[in-house]
Amino acid sequence: MQQLIDFLPLIAFFASFKLGGIYVATAILIAATAVQIGVHWIRTRTIKTMHWVPALLVLVLGSATLLLKDAHFIQWKPTVLMWLTSAAFLVSHFIGAKPLSRRFLESTLAEHLAPVSERTWKRINLTWVVFLATLGALNLYVAQQFSMDTWVNFKVFGISILLLLFVLPQAFWLAAKETPAAGSTTLGKSKHDA
Repeated sequence: MQQLIDFLPLIAFFASFKLGGIYVATAILIAATAVQIGVHWIRTRTIKTMHWVPALLVLVLGSATLLLKDAHFIQWKPTVLMWLTSAAFLVSHFIGAKPLSRRFLESTLAEHLAPVSERTWKRINLTWVVFLATLGALNLYVAQQFSMDTWVNFKVFGISILLLLFVLPQAFWLAAKETPAAGSTTLGKSKHDA
């Protein structure tokens, strides 16, 4: 259910673009984002930064797109979001108890991970900084060099796939560092018995 709520604005944007074009899709994106924020508020009585920052960008850049009839504003939204996130990861590298990459990856993986050095977490964090900054620049390149249809496909599918391809190797590597107590299996026992 949570995954559906998180992807609702993106799905609504894509479907409405295919049916009515970029301006209809932008209006639907604003409405779907408002619904998403409302549902989160009703369910948790809080709105996480990962929800309100994109919502604010959608509202500001989406409204500019509709009022000025200029699709470039909404095309900037992924770039601004990626660059703000990259900056947040960079700031967390120097300020705070844990870098953002560590907070994110530890929260998505098993609780019992073998210790990873602070230096390694800092390196992982810097890869996030570079990746997100590059992804923001790539969005601008696609928006400026290709058709609106290509950009929408890149925004919906390309960015999601690139994020997945970036996160999965890190998740697998960290999961492989799971402590033996947390990851012991009968197969592991039979190896020791053999």
